[in-house]
Amino acid sequence: MNLVLEAKNINKHFYKPKDFHVLKDISFGVHEGEFASIMGKSGSGKSTLLYILSTMDTDYTGELFLNQELVSGKSHQELSRIRNKHIGFVFQFHYLLSEFSVLENVMLPAKKLAEKSNAEIAKDAQEKLEMLHIGHLAHQRASRISGGEKQRVAIARALINNPTILMGDEPTGNLDSHNSENVFNIFKSLKEEQGLSLLVVTHDEDFAKRTDRIIQMEDGMIVDQ
Repeated sequence: MNLVLEAKNINKHFYKPKDFHVLKDISFGVHEGEFASIMGKSGSGKSTLLYILSTMDTDYTGELFLNQELVSGKSHQELSRIRNKHIGFVFQFHYLLSEFSVLENVMLPAKKLAEKSNAEIAKDAQEKLEMLHIGHLAHQRASRISGGEKQRVAIARALINNPTILMGDEPTGNLDSHNSENVFNIFKSLKEEQGLSLLVVTHDEDFAKRTDRIIQMEDGMIVDQ
């Protein structure tokens, strides 16, 4: 199986107020079609690691590969393009633009990538919404829909450019158990039906237990994977 994401000897320090070695020699990979979760206490380095893996934080040593291509050391402009094309991101908070419609929110990353016409992007966006059973909300303003629906819109937006990997930072952290279950089932079907790779930081043990693999972090190190 191909590795879609690989970290080799990732180290990160925070130097203010004093030197703090936050990630220590992190090495692991995520395979094609694998649904992996990262767990660990607050302060164990999970979110810091995720920001490096998603190419948003470039201040580290070690090597990061995406689709077996080295991305460490690339320019911010190039990383922005790679991130937009290959990485879908779902946060704890949906970060939707409330004055835009649901459809317009989903279209945004594809408009930024600018590889398709607006009409094609709108069609793709509608298909993603249908797949997540919220096609009927396309023309609602994002501020007018429920929390669970907002998180589905955020997932549709993360999928619009057909990324190689979907990353989540506590994607169920703000949801009740019913909506958390919905998000888990969406992720599972993306893995099973589309062969998508997923990497999710979570505090939710029930969620993590049902993923293919738990990467356990402690004090900036991977202690079990």
